[in-house]
Amino acid sequence: MARNTGKTRSAAPRIDIYEEVTNEIIALLEAGTRPWSPRWASGAASLPLRHEGTAYRGINILLLWAAAMSRGYSNPYWMTYRQAHELGGQVRKGEKGNLVVHAGTFTPKDGETGEPITDSEGEEATRRFLKRYVVFNVEQIDGLDMSKFPIPQIAIKNRDHRDPELDAAFARWPVPYREGGNSAYYHPVADSITMPAFGDFVTGNAFYATLAHECVHSSGHDSRLNRESLYEYGKSKEIRAFEEMIAEVGAAFLCAQLGMEATEREDHAAYLASWVKCLRGDKRAIFRAATAAQAASELILSHMAAPVMARAA
Repeated sequence: MARNTGKTRSAAPRIDIYEEVTNEIIALLEAGTRPWSPRWASGAASLPLRHEGTAYRGINILLLWAAAMSRGYSNPYWMTYRQAHELGGQVRKGEKGNLVVHAGTFTPKDGETGEPITDSEGEEATRRFLKRYVVFNVEQIDGLDMSKFPIPQIAIKNRDHRDPELDAAFARWPVPYREGGNSAYYHPVADSITMPAFGDFVTGNAFYATLAHECVHSSGHDSRLNRESLYEYGKSKEIRAFEEMIAEVGAAFLCAQLGMEATEREDHAAYLASWVKCLRGDKRAIFRAATAAQAASELILSHMAAPVMARAA
């Protein structure tokens, strides 16, 4: 019989997933990599996909884009170790997995904790939870039937001239825009977008990617998503930087589904330090930004009615 020494084994420290993800994003930003700026030429700019073909959403897009960029993966498909095994594959020895998260809700039992959502009298509050998973890109796995996981055939289109399909798609977004200004911006009171002339941009792609960015700003209008950071934009540098982060990430999500490459705006270099400061001060900020960006891109795409979606896939 084992002897009871009266000592209890201390529990392993619980991993704070919000902090883990936020620290990863901060490290990328400080190294000069924006995880929302993948390059089509590398094949990384299409949305990352689960093993059965559905697209990841929100923060997981950023995490997997970052992994694809840093490790040179061109295939958009990802899966867990178990899923690979069930599909007849084997993760190669020494391969490092990549973090993704799953958010959900539950009603806690005695002793369980979580972030409360509601609190009603006499009832347990529903709480949020975040669970971490590790996934592998199919390029890390041997033995799979790769015909089921095709690499997108990237056709980088020369947009030195206007793209009629993209022009028509953006025209379906209910916020008018005019060309001819000195800078690109969205005016919430007028609910309109001003853009420099098409010919003032280095490439056609830069024009449409910038227009996507301003459309994401406009999604925050009170008649649409009613985003607080849009209406408090001028109150502080921190709020301004947070709204610009939403617009950059949302534009990247939008570009990925329109066959465009996200374009890093020169004026956003000034926001880099503010983004890092924002994330250091709030470990949930990047999650909130990614969620808002997802909502914005989905709303815009729903108006575009998608004849040009995934043309590069």
